[in-house]
Amino acid sequence: MSIEGIVYDPNDPELKDSLTYLALSPEERIKLQAQPFDGKKQCWAPDAKDSFIAAEITGTKGEEVTVKTAKGDNVTLKKDDIQQMNPPKYTCCDDMANLTYLNDASVLHNLRDRYQRWLIYTYSGLFCVAINPYKRLPIYTLKVVLMYRGKKRTEVAPHLYAISDNAYSNMLRDRENQSMLITGESGAGKTENTKKVIQYFALVAAASTKKEEGKKSMTLEDQIVQSNPVLEAFGNAKTTRNNNSSRFGKFIRIHFGSSGKIAGADIE
Repeated sequence: MSIEGIVYDPNDPELKDSLTYLALSPEERIKLQAQPFDGKKQCWAPDAKDSFIAAEITGTKGEEVTVKTAKGDNVTLKKDDIQQMNPPKYTCCDDMANLTYLNDASVLHNLRDRYQRWLIYTYSGLFCVAINPYKRLPIYTLKVVLMYRGKKRTEVAPHLYAISDNAYSNMLRDRENQSMLITGESGAGKTENTKKVIQYFALVAAASTKKEEGKKSMTLEDQIVQSNPVLEAFGNAKTTRNNNSSRFGKFIRIHFGSSGKIAGADIE
């Protein structure tokens, strides 16, 4: 698999399909931001089922407030139990560090809103939050790789590729080692996202080199992926949340030459 010979075209139908899983369309964003909002009345109230639910303050008395929830229930709560709601312009926010109110309810609501639209990647400052979609999405194609290659994080939609390219660019510019930590609970998708990072490096770092004629070599991605069954045979187990849960941590070190081409890798 190679990105050589592939041209990045933002009007490509295949790429447009991928973009629906990466960012809101301008029309959809305008529609969401046009929702009526009253910052003095609208808030988040605790909810037994959904953790937090949208509500409107209907009255206050001392340290207590009465709210009407989105379900139509009238509830009296302590002022400290409700949380402030962000204006509609922050709906499906790409980077939660930009939220006016960075509270639990707003973070959960933003992630849920994005996930319901299959926008599984969201930034939170320097971090990239990924929610497992439990299905394959067309956001890891060669054309998507080209879309993120050489771009600043603010120029493209949230994606693990943007984080990967940032690390790669910093390594080439600063000539310093870079680290990426992929962490999460069982079944969150750590192993799959690790594979995507390796795939990105394998494609981007090999893009400027030509294959030697008559020689067929296994890619770094393939070599690391093919080592997984051996590691999993010793370190994986079935859990209540994941049929093939990795019960160990992996430290993958990828080595690059002075030109940025991959020179090798090792796993600990």
